[in-house]
Amino acid sequence: MDFELRRAREKLEKEQRERKDRAKLKLEREKRAKQEAIHQREAIEAVQRARRIEAAEAQAKTIFSEYLYSISRHAKVTHHLWGTFSGDKIKLPPSSFVELSEQGAFDKGPLHFSLSLIHNEGAGEEQNGMTHAGVMEFTAEEGSVALPPHIWSNLFPAGTLKSSMVEVRYVWLPKGTYAKLQSDEIGFSDIPNHKAVLETSLRQHATLSEGDVLTVNHGALTYHLRVLELKPSSSVSVLETDIEVDIMGPESAEKTNHHVLTPLIFGKPESGVVDEGNYLYYKFLIDDDTWKIISSADAKIEIKLESQMQDGDTDLYVSRHPLLFPTRHQHFWSSHDVGSKALILGTEDDNFGPGSYSVGIYGFKGTSKFTVSVTIQDKPREKVGQNAASSSSSMEVDTVECRNCKRNIPSRTIALHEAYCSRHNVICQHPGCGIVLKTEDAKSHVHCGKCGQAFHEVEIEKHVKVFHEPLHCPCGIVLEKEQMVQHQSSDCPLRLITCRFCGDMVQAGTCAADARDRLRGYSEHESVCGSRTAPCDSCGRSVMLKDMDMHQIAVHQKN
Repeated sequence: MDFELRRAREKLEKEQRERKDRAKLKLEREKRAKQEAIHQREAIEAVQRARRIEAAEAQAKTIFSEYLYSISRHAKVTHHLWGTFSGDKIKLPPSSFVELSEQGAFDKGPLHFSLSLIHNEGAGEEQNGMTHAGVMEFTAEEGSVALPPHIWSNLFPAGTLKSSMVEVRYVWLPKGTYAKLQSDEIGFSDIPNHKAVLETSLRQHATLSEGDVLTVNHGALTYHLRVLELKPSSSVSVLETDIEVDIMGPESAEKTNHHVLTPLIFGKPESGVVDEGNYLYYKFLIDDDTWKIISSADAKIEIKLESQMQDGDTDLYVSRHPLLFPTRHQHFWSSHDVGSKALILGTEDDNFGPGSYSVGIYGFKGTSKFTVSVTIQDKPREKVGQNAASSSSSMEVDTVECRNCKRNIPSRTIALHEAYCSRHNVICQHPGCGIVLKTEDAKSHVHCGKCGQAFHEVEIEKHVKVFHEPLHCPCGIVLEKEQMVQHQSSDCPLRLITCRFCGDMVQAGTCAADARDRLRGYSEHESVCGSRTAPCDSCGRSVMLKDMDMHQIAVHQKN
């Protein structure tokens, strides 16, 4: 019997091993087949792409000189600012469309043009200033070319019109593979995901040329990036290509119109001077280790601002990235106390978490010297039994409520207390206040006529100016401070949001045109930006970015 059981067990184990081996082999075959399919698809696409490039290059080289001269024309310069377009696409007259169509230019890929200024000097012509551009429309007046701001600023860097004529030539440009840029202003690297911001800006461009200045907008900030080096040519196409980008900082930080984020080290104070109406900015980082200490409910972050109150006063504003520079209208936390100020941030605040933070010091009045610091404060722990002892002792004493200050006083001393209290203390008669004040302090205790909050008389003027003076939003709405902060954080169409698809900080705009996008909570920009397609990582199909999650769930059963 034992022999038969042993043989049956061995047979069962053998069958289980065989099933496991078959399942493992099946998974490996499926994995290899999937990888081979991906490699084959990539190889086919690479071969097709190489063939298209070779064919385009061969055709372009054979007819390059022909197009270079047959499509070139002299046109009058006109400066156009159409909409919010900030790319490099020009407008040409309808006759250019006819000429390009007759010579088959539209069959050879995107259209690129070189633009050169022409200076008439006697019988000769001198060319000075050159850049490249794509084409937007063929709707310009005959004999003229409409230039967007980017092309205009690169042809006329001094801002003055040196020539009214420009030569436009149809040229072929290779696709760019590498670009080296240098920012004229400091702080571009402080932008979260600044390469995504640059990518968003380059979507509006068709070309790049060495020596050009590329304007990149990020919210209310504007940065100018100078093109230092390009590969494989000094002028390249940026359409449908992946470019490796290196970004350098400015050579000198002496002249800049941008604010600078000075790093703050925990426990190390920084001193500075700020004038009335100006801002100074600092930044600090809460990494994962620091957040573990804070999230354990044993510590908090204190941001302290100590100001000298001789001639000036300051305000304290704090924001979390991607809002880099907090202002009176846009911030997460603020303090407007007269004199020293402190903000305590802890885990009970939903907006507080690991990440980078900006601290803004605003000169409210005069010129102020200040010291700002960020420290980690341990939460004080109460001694066991301390409160219980004090409460039990107070319950044993017979008390009577004072008729003046309403405090509970031992009955044996109530008569002396009321006699003293009625001579030296007074109760504030403002509705809802009832605070007990010393007689000499009663005159300095005042209430705001609009919100009813209590202040010292030296603080009421600042409170009214900060919280109750009407503020004008760029969208046209006039509100007080608290309503303005709420409006610009959730309702204003000009508010800055971080696009969940491109990572750039853009204006939210109005509601999305598509009803489904409105239900998803997408802004106007996100609805348009999410309509771009990208290949699925699993199957390689082109899917709209805003439908990628649904595609992964419906097609690939991924949660």
